Amino acid sequence: MDTLSRLIDLARPQCSLDLRCLLTGGFDIDHTPMEAGIAPFHLVLGGSCVVETADGARIALGAGDFMLFPRGAAHRVRDVQQAPAIAPLTLSDDGMLPLRRNNDDSSDLQGRGGADLDLLCGRFVYAPGSSALLLNALPDPFHVSLGGVQTLGALQTVIALMRAEAEQRQPGALAIVTALSHALFAMALRVHGERNAAGSGVLALLADARLGASVQGMLAAPERAWTIADLGELAAMSRATYARRFSERAGITVMDFLTQIRMTIACDLLRRTQRSAAEIGEAVGYQSEAAFGKAFQQSVGVTPGRYRRQPQENDQRT
Repeated sequence: MDTLSRLIDLARPQCSLDLRCLLTGGFDIDHTPMEAGIAPFHLVLGGSCVVETADGARIALGAGDFMLFPRGAAHRVRDVQQAPAIAPLTLSDDGMLPLRRNNDDSSDLQGRGGADLDLLCGRFVYAPGSSALLLNALPDPFHVSLGGVQTLGALQTVIALMRAEAEQRQPGALAIVTALSHALFAMALRVHGERNAAGSGVLALLADARLGASVQGMLAAPERAWTIADLGELAAMSRATYARRFSERAGITVMDFLTQIRMTIACDLLRRTQRSAAEIGEAVGYQSEAAFGKAFQQSVGVTPGRYRRQPQENDQRT
């Protein structure tokens, strides 16, 4: 499994589509903060809008733009002209998803028609801990734009297919669009890493072929007593060069990053298996349960046992 696929597998984001918006004229839709573990997203199928973030930034979105809020931040979706929102918002069903409109004319539910914005809204639900390495490393908001890009035919094809399925609403359309949302997320991560190869963070590491090889090594064998020299050898660099370049690209030291990988894998094993804490600690490179427990609590904020019980406690509350 390639490194990005492995990180997505560890994060295990579950996609849920909430609604489709067909909006015209002035509109101003407020999105309140989400609880931890919920990352709302918007995909512009057609038209344009502006997203205003909690810190006052205004980000223009056009057809094919994908925006994710990894930490569930509050935001607003507004029309480009910021015209007064006169028409009330209504909610109906288009046969696939709830449909939000601000136009009483419901004669054209088969497509975007005269709408100024055709927007697909949903969320990724993920488990804190096992998702930290990937989701917490993303900018908030995480925005990938396809405007004017000629080399992203596959991504544009996915979006075109999602729009076609949303418009035609044939049997199985919702399952197809949901599955394509997962594919879109993976492709958006890849594109972002490639475009920001000179930046920092886990996606920048993966975009660097030499540093990415060392990340792959850590993920493949977290139990190994890695040294900077060992990892530098995987990257075909001297120890000093590797340590410096890794810190520049990751924003943290090599050993801190290795700890994050180990804790991410440990969280995944605690949720998915019945292996003991001692066994899991050994599987991610700790020689004693006490050492593993201390490192886990420092990194995740709770003990391994408490973390393992959290999903059951959440299920009991729902």
